[in-house]
Amino acid sequence: MTKKIYFLFLVFLVFACGEKQPEFVVKADQQLREIKMANIAPDVDGIADDPTWQDKTWYPIDQRWLGKKYKEDDFSGRFKLTWTPDALYVLAEITDDKLYDAHENPLERFWDDDCLEIFVDEDNSGGDHQYNYSAFAYHVALDGNVVDTAENGNAQLFNSHVFSQRKITGNTTIWEARITIFDKDFNPCEPYLATDLKSGKKMGFAIAYCDNDGSAERENFIGSIEIKGKDKNRGWIDAGVFGTLLLVE
Repeated sequence: MTKKIYFLFLVFLVFACGEKQPEFVVKADQQLREIKMANIAPDVDGIADDPTWQDKTWYPIDQRWLGKKYKEDDFSGRFKLTWTPDALYVLAEITDDKLYDAHENPLERFWDDDCLEIFVDEDNSGGDHQYNYSAFAYHVALDGNVVDTAENGNAQLFNSHVFSQRKITGNTTIWEARITIFDKDFNPCEPYLATDLKSGKKMGFAIAYCDNDGSAERENFIGSIEIKGKDKNRGWIDAGVFGTLLLVE
């Protein structure tokens, strides 16, 4: 190796080793919740009258990830979960004094419109999922479109993953969603089988709401789990901050 090549090699090592790498949370079974199986799958219609929902537990959406403090009449939220072998089901009750959807293109600034965001990590492994499918951050828009970031870094529709319906009464919206679960090897360009769910399976999970009352950017981002540190807007990148579901019969 000549002196010139050796010098360039040393310079490369200095820059490579000195570059700050992103830090990801090591996944723990934080906020561990047992989720009961549904004997009969709920009808996803935005009406919370299915028998399977009656004995399921309400969990709060009350952790402020972004934005200033808000009043309860501006936003409050809670949710329930159940599952069948072929899907995870979410029932969310959101009180929001103003629903806002300024972007007609579903792939444009979707996080700045009012939307329900559902985070799913099929194998509860945590780690980086920004530009891969080891976990998903499904943004469910008011019109039902579902968006996440694809491997190429661009926004992409995942409407085949999440089917939802919602009904509004006054300031309260009932959302129901059926989420088909895919593992880290999912390929959007090829036919791919969903993951079968069964008792004893652990999954990473969180849910949040993007609230905007008419501003250029969302005013609040409220989630279901406490995220430590100053940067709480990490769920779309780091599955290590998700809670943990334990599926039980």
